[in-house]
Amino acid sequence: MKRYCLTVDLVDDPVLIAEYESWHRPENIWTEIKQSILDAGIVNMEIYRISNRMFMIMEVDDSFSFERKASMDAANLKVQQWEALMWKYQQSLPFAKPGEKWMLMDKIFQL
Repeated sequence: MKRYCLTVDLVDDPVLIAEYESWHRPENIWTEIKQSILDAGIVNMEIYRISNRMFMIMEVDDSFSFERKASMDAANLKVQQWEALMWKYQQSLPFAKPGEKWMLMDKIFQL
């Protein structure tokens, strides 16, 4: 099992942040999105937020790769619709390339 940590910002608007969190409640996540995450080899995913900064922890199996996930997402209309909807709420980090959303973080410490 491998773990990846990623980060992205939300638009700094309390109404939009509340809407974003609402979309991520178990009863509101689209079934196809959850299935696409599992199909990519992600066995656990958690998202945390402070203010408008988010932090994602993904635990993946040996079948997972970012390239494979991107390819699967590109071929999945529901994932494309979800991503377009989420982009209303998300914003790139100041140093991100145009259109870059979730950015991989480097582990700098482990006890």
